[in-house]
Amino acid sequence: MTDQPFTHLDADGAARMVDVTAKQPTVRAATAAGSVQVSAEVVDLLRSGEVPKGDVLAVARIAGIQAAKRTPDLLPLAHVIGVHGCTVDLEIGDNGVDITATVRTADRTGVEMEALTCVAVAALAVIDMVKAIDRSARITDVRVLAKEGGRSGTWRRDEA
Repeated sequence: MTDQPFTHLDADGAARMVDVTAKQPTVRAATAAGSVQVSAEVVDLLRSGEVPKGDVLAVARIAGIQAAKRTPDLLPLAHVIGVHGCTVDLEIGDNGVDITATVRTADRTGVEMEALTCVAVAALAVIDMVKAIDRSARITDVRVLAKEGGRSGTWRRDEA
């Protein structure tokens, strides 16, 4: 636990957006990951490209990129920042789809929330595309893997 004050609360305890006006823009990046667990039938359909709704991975990739750009519309205290780069990698595995996204900016605050939002919405798009085949599909393990830039520098999750 930390003894630092909560940055998103004012002196009266009301929510506030942190003022980053005085901060200088710097290059920043964040990588997040997550998975969509699906049935063996869905995995087979994904691999063969025969999911009835179409190209699941293409739809999920575009949904994730759009979500990264719209993060401040979803999270009320997130800053509006320029998303200058966003990659979304989707890989079909034996249990479903693994999603990794990296978001980059040159701005005053980090892009961890944009990367997480990207992964979460890409995962939701996968579920939307396969829900008629597998109602038990589920999103798991959405997390930040790494971040770079800003005052706190580089951080990487130890997943060993």
